[in-house]
Parts: sequence; C-alpha cells; structure tokens
Amino acid sequence: MHNHTNKTSLIFKETDLNKLLNLAIEAALEGAKILRSYSLKKTELIITQKDNAIVTQADYESETAIITKLKSNTEYSLGFLAEESGQSNNASATWCIDPLDGTTNFLHGIPHYAISIALVAKKGTTINNNILSEETPILGVIYDPCREELFTSLFGFGSCLNKQKIFCSNKDNLSKSIIAIGLPSNNYTHQTIHTKIAQKITKQASSIRKMGSASLDLAWVACGRYDGYIELDLSPWDTAAGTVILREANGICEDILQQKPWPSNGWILASNSKLYKYINAELQDILCDNIIL
Repeated sequence: MHNHTNKTSLIFKETDLNKLLNLAIEAALEGAKILRSYSLKKTELIITQKDNAIVTQADYESETAIITKLKSNTEYSLGFLAEESGQSNNASATWCIDPLDGTTNFLHGIPHYAISIALVAKKGTTINNNILSEETPILGVIYDPCREELFTSLFGFGSCLNKQKIFCSNKDNLSKSIIAIGLPSNNYTHQTIHTKIAQKITKQASSIRKMGSASLDLAWVACGRYDGYIELDLSPWDTAAGTVILREANGICEDILQQKPWPSNGWILASNSKLYKYINAELQDILCDNIIL
C-alpha cells in the first residue's frame, strides 16, 4: 500500500486488501472469545446506559480486543470509528466497528448477535487501479459466533460465507418475499414512520422478520435468506460491513432518503436488484406523506 502526502490518495492493491481482511477476521475472532466467555457467566455482566441504549461489559471488552488486534499491524495508518469508544482520527480509511451487534439478544441468551468490522475508504482512494468517486466501505467482516458463520467481502472481489461465494436471492415479487424490518428499541424519534413502514410491508410481503441485529439482517439478505431489509436510525458501525457484503453479493444497499455516499446516516433499504425498485417505491410514498425532522 502506498500512502502519499495527500490523505485522500491512499492506494490499496489486492495484496493489501487480503492482508487487511485477514487482520479483520482475526480481530473478529478475538472479540468473539470475549463474547463467548461472558455468555457463560451472564450474572457477571455489568450493564450501563448510553444514549438510552444497553451497553454491557462484554461490549467494551470485545471492542478493546478488536481494536488491539487491528492496531497490531502498523503497516497501515488507519482511523477508528467504534460504537463504544467513538472516533480516533480523520484518516483516509477508517475501521468501523460494532463489537456486539444485538446486545439485547445477547443479554437475554438469544443466540442471534454478531461482531461487525468494516474498512471505509474516502473518495479518491485507489482500489486495484480504480479511484473511488465517493466514500465507500471496501472491506467487510461479520461474524456470528453462535452459528460460527463468517461473512466476508472485499470491494470488487465478491462476498463469502465461510469461504463459499454467496449471492442475493432472485425474488422479483414482494408478495413472495421475506423482508427483515428493524423497529426502534431506544429511539422513538420516527416512530410514526416506523409503524407505517411495518404495516405496509407486512401487508405486501409474504412474511416479515425482526431479529434484532442489523449486521446479520444485511448478511442474510446477501446470502439469500432474506429478500430485503429496512431500518431507520442506525449508525455507521451497524451498516458499513453489511453494505459491502451485500453489494458484492449483487445486492443493492442504499440510503432511503437517497443521500450519498452510502447508508452511513442509518436510513437503510437493502434488497436484491429485482425487488429494490418496488420496495423503494412503497417507502417513498410513506416518506412523502411524513415530514422528516
């Protein structure tokens, strides 16, 4: 990797990306060790409140283990944006980390949660001789320790589940589709819109699911288990890894409000390429009838 004086001119070759992907996988597995140890001794979980969200000692320790592993490679000068510790520096490429996506599930012994790690590169970064025209997630790792499922992706090289290539479903009919919907657990700012979306999609889809882990919802769309996913008010660490994994599995992952460069603002619609326009049309009808504040 070459790092020129201009911070927006990072160059990543395939060897760089593979090296960083392996590092992210190692970091995710380190975090998973922490989560497994706490899942066996729930009475020792220390719970705090942060912006009305539940945070456990497992969140903090998993994040620390992940960041320590990522920082162990000093070849690259990269920033960090993590759920519990915030942002470290304004680098040309930034690790975006959720050390425990699905904290409520984890806390209640529901085996559905994940570790999410992404590398997001700024506009102007060169990836295998292609210059990015906008900020883009270029590497994604989502690890589900309960199922031992490892979702990985590199920009331009496809996505895998446990080293096997994955692709979105080919469903083109919403009435035959399973759609995942995220509803707020601690942020009720857009409750009315959430409710209208859920009601409308429930009527039109074959079935809906609310499982409580945004990263796994995205990963499951990428491997064809779900046909689409909708959620509002997420954070960049919720969506970064899933965005590149889904896009590289031939899916579409965009901001519902049609903001660029990627769904970092947390209003997300993800689906296969055939369903996207139909679901998006339904969502835009709802948004037109509601003032977004």
